Amino acid sequence: MRTVKEVSRLTGVSVRTLHHYDAIGLLKPTKITDAGYRLYDDTAVCRLQNILLFRELQFPLKEIKEILDTPDFDADMALVQQIRLLELQYEHIGELLSFAREMKEKGVHKMEFDVFDKSGIERYKEEIKERWGQSEAYREFVQRQKKGESFEKTETQMMSLFTEIGMLREQPPDDVKVQDKIRELQSFITDHYYNCTNEILKNLGVMYTEDERFRQNIDKAGGSGTAAFVRQAIEVYTCGK
Repeated sequence: MRTVKEVSRLTGVSVRTLHHYDAIGLLKPTKITDAGYRLYDDTAVCRLQNILLFRELQFPLKEIKEILDTPDFDADMALVQQIRLLELQYEHIGELLSFAREMKEKGVHKMEFDVFDKSGIERYKEEIKERWGQSEAYREFVQRQKKGESFEKTETQMMSLFTEIGMLREQPPDDVKVQDKIRELQSFITDHYYNCTNEILKNLGVMYTEDERFRQNIDKAGGSGTAAFVRQAIEVYTCGK
């Protein structure tokens, strides 16, 4: 067990901040002594480590609490997502550095603003919150799991859908047959997982390319480039809807 001062020295988090985390229920001490001293075990310190990672990724404290308090929160899976988000931020900073250096070296100010676009990072953050947060879609997914619905067969059927879409990837994303398959994909997700709105579908399209696991599985099912093609087709499908 560590005292609040020991945890503060170990992590660099101020005692005042630890008291605040306790007050809002984000990080409760493992035990409070009769004298009123807060004590933290290794599990609590590991939770603090997760909190600090999410804070570095600019998640609000309220959302961090919702994520960590999710009943089936998986720290290993969350770490994979945190790493990917850090990679996206690293890439974004690299692009900003290159842009700024070019301006300095050439002594000109280019009227370009794409380099400031963080929409990809924000979409991935939304996917993380969708997975671990308390969204209606996720609650619906959890309820179906509690009812004993098996998703093994469902996942196989979904991969078959990606195989069918992959067979059409030589066609333009707005082709009628391609769009019919995207509509079928949306309906399939709604029928077997949760209500797949156009916004959720659009976020899934981003995840299919930016999450390495999804991209590899989809490309394996439909052939190289299928994940990117699905994302393009989803963007067409959801455009203006």
